[in-house]
Amino acid sequence: MNNGKIYIIGIGPGNPESMTGSAHKALEESKYIAGYTVYCDLIRDHFENKEYIITPMTGEEKRVALAFEKAAEGNVVSIICSGDAGVYGMAGLACAKAAEYKNVSVKVIPGVTAALSGAALLGAPLIHDFCVISLSDRLTPMEIIEKRLRLAAEADMPIVLYNPESKSRSGYLSHACEILLETAEPERVCGIARNIGREGEECEITTLEKLRNIKADMFSTVFIGNSSTRDIGGFMVTARGYKSEQ
Repeated sequence: MNNGKIYIIGIGPGNPESMTGSAHKALEESKYIAGYTVYCDLIRDHFENKEYIITPMTGEEKRVALAFEKAAEGNVVSIICSGDAGVYGMAGLACAKAAEYKNVSVKVIPGVTAALSGAALLGAPLIHDFCVISLSDRLTPMEIIEKRLRLAAEADMPIVLYNPESKSRSGYLSHACEILLETAEPERVCGIARNIGREGEECEITTLEKLRNIKADMFSTVFIGNSSTRDIGGFMVTARGYKSEQ
């Protein structure tokens, strides 16, 4: 029996135009595609002849196990997630699982994470050093998230907030803003991008004070500027240090 193969793929925002060429090629090569329901639905019309392994949210470990079982039978299997597989994605679980399947080759295929695609909608908020923090406390204790927010604000880094709120986590974005306001001024330039690369795509530039009362969900990505970030003609722009910016 031929050795199987696992691709771990970040499909980007979900529209075919934002998917990398290497991701598209790997999906074409695959017999099976394993993913969360929403992500499989995003690509199903473009890869109709594939067999899908679908598990719901929180079913990541089962999804990876099923994918490796199929690969161990000699199949090519793609494990997909949105954005980049190595940024809050499936690459960690899959690479760890690979140690149990010596005859299955594994390759991580990069994708465009929401920090980059959302920043492109807003302008140039991440032109210098920045950090990414998830507000989901499903796998990370809230006290750790709060510590990271405070330290990032103290370092004066632009911050990208993933998973700002969900149906079961209302008020998390407002709480994060309160923490950041301990260090940052209320007029700090911020932005939010929604449904990046999908139907209903939109973005807006606002302030940290106003951001406290803005509604967000799991399809929203939030950008907190640093002390040099400005709203310039409708673009969120962080200074990099050029003479013209001083």
